[in-house]
Amino acid sequence: MEKFSEIVYKRPDMAALKKAMKQQLELLKKAKTYEEARAAYLASQEITAHAETSYVVASVRNTLDTTDKFYDGEMQFFNRALAMLMPISKAFIDAMLRTPFRAEFEAEFGKQLFTLAEMAQKSQSKKIIPELIAQGTTENNYKKTAAACKTTFRGEECNFYGLLKHMESPDREERKEAYLAWAKLYEGASEQLDKQFDKLIKLRVRMAKKLGLPGGFTELGYLNMHRANYGPAEVEQFRAQVKAVIVPAVAKLREEQAKRLGVEKLKYYDETCIYPDGNADPVGGEAELVAVAQRMYREISPETGEFFDFLFEYGLFDLATRPGKHLGGYCTYLADYKAPFIFSNFNGTAADVNVLTHEAGHAFAGYTAMRSQPLMDYMSSTSEVNEIHSMTMEHFAYPYMKDFFGEENVAKAKYAHLSGALSTIPYLVSVDEFQHRVYAKPEMTAKERRAVWHEIEQTYMPWRDYDGVPFLEEGGFWMQKQHIFLYPFYYVDYALAQVCAFEFYGRMKKDHSDAWQSYLALCRAGGSKGYFELLQLAGLSNPFVEGSVEKAVRHVIEELNV
Repeated sequence: MEKFSEIVYKRPDMAALKKAMKQQLELLKKAKTYEEARAAYLASQEITAHAETSYVVASVRNTLDTTDKFYDGEMQFFNRALAMLMPISKAFIDAMLRTPFRAEFEAEFGKQLFTLAEMAQKSQSKKIIPELIAQGTTENNYKKTAAACKTTFRGEECNFYGLLKHMESPDREERKEAYLAWAKLYEGASEQLDKQFDKLIKLRVRMAKKLGLPGGFTELGYLNMHRANYGPAEVEQFRAQVKAVIVPAVAKLREEQAKRLGVEKLKYYDETCIYPDGNADPVGGEAELVAVAQRMYREISPETGEFFDFLFEYGLFDLATRPGKHLGGYCTYLADYKAPFIFSNFNGTAADVNVLTHEAGHAFAGYTAMRSQPLMDYMSSTSEVNEIHSMTMEHFAYPYMKDFFGEENVAKAKYAHLSGALSTIPYLVSVDEFQHRVYAKPEMTAKERRAVWHEIEQTYMPWRDYDGVPFLEEGGFWMQKQHIFLYPFYYVDYALAQVCAFEFYGRMKKDHSDAWQSYLALCRAGGSKGYFELLQLAGLSNPFVEGSVEKAVRHVIEELNV
């Protein structure tokens, strides 16, 4: 393949695509043998892969520069075009579910193929095309709103990510000033963000109603996340375990942090500062960190070395923060090239290293599955499994902390990462409960939503003190999480996965080679099996079972001496 920057983008011919898909649909329906049905199905996968690759190229380039009018226009095109493909997509799914060759398909590809089809059948209908188009447009508008937010901080023009370095400063006044600037950015955009979220809620609720789903958008959200094995009740049980086991441990961590920083009461702007002399920062910028990552992946295993060399050779990452660049970080996949792509916003903090381990964990899993799995649907799993790939890779990187942070900062960097991973879980489940509450009562006003967030914070993060800032005291903090706008019900998957990653980390301490082989097997399996089957394959516990969270995190709590 050519470098990502050299890939020639061409808008797919949707009329030709529909025609090709209809041809394969007819061949599938008329198939007299399994071989004929199989050929039609695989041909449809290839057609879909071509279109999706074009979409991903346009999407990545849109996020690299949200002010680029051409790719903004292409995303508007895809919002409409992909929604308009739903009828043919649903017809294909219906045909697969009626095929007389289901047993043969399952024998070759496993039952997950039909599990996914059954969920898609419930969540797709041409009735919801207008809402899907409107949802895509609103989500794109949200991205532009968030990317456009900027302020001048101490003479420097900053967006949200530009402020992060200052928010971790050992100077408490600088941290406070940076957090106030950050909060003012959100407060300034809050009216627009509230309107966009109101619109998204209405569209999503309307879709669920049109689909006749008794569980409302919560049910549709779970279907969209391909959750076949569990529902809201199980997730609620998991949150209860977090409250019982992890919240008290994090409360103790916060008390120790206050003592370490020499402050009487930890404020919200203190939480990101772990040490009074400052957090451990990486040894250099992008060039230095990428070089360290390349050495690390070559040493971890032949497979990871090959993978990262591939990323490097074909320019499959963009890490620098720039004006107009979309917020956050992600990993996506170019199916035609069997290539992952990593997007981030480096800011000179430990978060830069986390990107080269977390997002690279996603990328490695995708790179591996794309070379192991025969179906496009199996090249990636559900997100609660995908996040195990990424979070466990962060723990596999511990022996290389000295290279990323310098020998003198190894202990600080590891403690910050491990305590941060544990401390984040209560926030992750807060976001999850917030979304369940919002979609259970979608008519809530913006003010009522903030009150709900404030109540949830007091449950899972009782140490949180906003130092009298009205916007945050009233519950405005929820707005900073883009997943709430863009990826409904995703966020708890990070918590589920982190618990599993902690279990993997415990196994690393006892038998590193065995832990690695289990991890590699999980990556190779991709999305070919259901959630519980994949956990079993990797030798991991079911996090919904009472006592599983305690079992997975106790060694972490003990290592942190809390």
